[in-house]
Amino acid sequence: MDPAMQPYESRGATEQAFADHVNRGKVTLYRDLGLELVMGERRGVGFADAFDPEPWTDGPPPYFNCHCNGGVFNLGHRHEAVVGAVRRGLDHLDVGNHHLVSGWRAALAERLAATTGGELPGVVFGVSGGEAVDLAIKVARAHTGRQGVVSAIGGYHGCTGLAMSAGSPQWRDPFGPTPESFTQVPYDDLRALETALHQGEPPAAILLEAVPATLGMLVPSPGYLAGVRRLCDQYDVLLILDEVQTGLGRTGTFWFYQQEEVIPDLLVTGKGLSGGIYPITATLMSAELFAFFDEHPLAHISTGGGAELGCLAGLAMLDVVQAPGFLDRVRELGSRLERELSDLPFTIRRRGMFMGFAFDDPMGGLAATQTMIEHGVFAIYAGNDPSVLQFLPPLVLTDEECDELVARVRTAFHA
Repeated sequence: MDPAMQPYESRGATEQAFADHVNRGKVTLYRDLGLELVMGERRGVGFADAFDPEPWTDGPPPYFNCHCNGGVFNLGHRHEAVVGAVRRGLDHLDVGNHHLVSGWRAALAERLAATTGGELPGVVFGVSGGEAVDLAIKVARAHTGRQGVVSAIGGYHGCTGLAMSAGSPQWRDPFGPTPESFTQVPYDDLRALETALHQGEPPAAILLEAVPATLGMLVPSPGYLAGVRRLCDQYDVLLILDEVQTGLGRTGTFWFYQQEEVIPDLLVTGKGLSGGIYPITATLMSAELFAFFDEHPLAHISTGGGAELGCLAGLAMLDVVQAPGFLDRVRELGSRLERELSDLPFTIRRRGMFMGFAFDDPMGGLAATQTMIEHGVFAIYAGNDPSVLQFLPPLVLTDEECDELVARVRTAFHA
């Protein structure tokens, strides 16, 4: 089957097969929301609908991807550096064997550790963000001998076991009760957090998204994360930061925590680490925590974690993001977008190019999703706060593409 072609002859046939064998409820939901898109040709900062009668040839994309799957497509679609690295690797490599020493795994781990200034030198790879969060919680429990985890109400950390337990009820309730060792407090509320820490035995860890995306891109108040760090130190609790969406340059620094002068004990990354080509995630940790694996080298196994082809993708992605001037450009584009969209009927929440459009209408983000897609901008509302539209343009926008994107957003809201 030619991957440049679609396996079914029509949108209806595609949706029917998807409903029959993948997820019927998702097809129904998307029809109700007017999101009847099937991703076809994709390149650069956007993509085309597979069943658009007018093929995409040259010029701007039919749809700017400003959801980017939470950061998977930080470098746009099929970035030539990442595709080229994986394509060359296919002549010699495959997934590899997680039982054996791997130079490619070591090389990517070394590069990631260096981005933290050596503060988090231990790196364990996974395939999904939820898996990486699970590992962070496991390491925190093993190190402290305690079970408790405190997370933020409305946060999202994945749909695997421990990660799901630290998330919102909608993700975990269908599968049974939440373990008693998991508690939640409002995000950006140090008083509530300290009250939770006072109750009984301290937890093993506090788990937070650096900026909670599903909760509506709530940028923390000045000093909040530093205050969390102080409480962790005071109560001998580990700090796990989930930077799956905020990391890898999205907020204008390589990691968001570097803007807050806070160093976590464990950090979770994923999505953009793959370059959108080969799934790979990672859990970074301090040397003290990483020492756990000296005595327990086989305590955590992930067959596909740190696949050697994925490591090639990650190394190529790092080459792009760490190139001179790249992060300066991210900050410049973020400021430009905020400036040129600031008169529209929403409040912009932003760090770098991690942006949310907050509306007064409690369903404003949901309504904006439909309007934006109709005008060629693919962006999705925040799942736990539908008053907010998530807005995550690719970090590689050219000036001309930025002009076109701004024009489409303005047209959408004037319409």
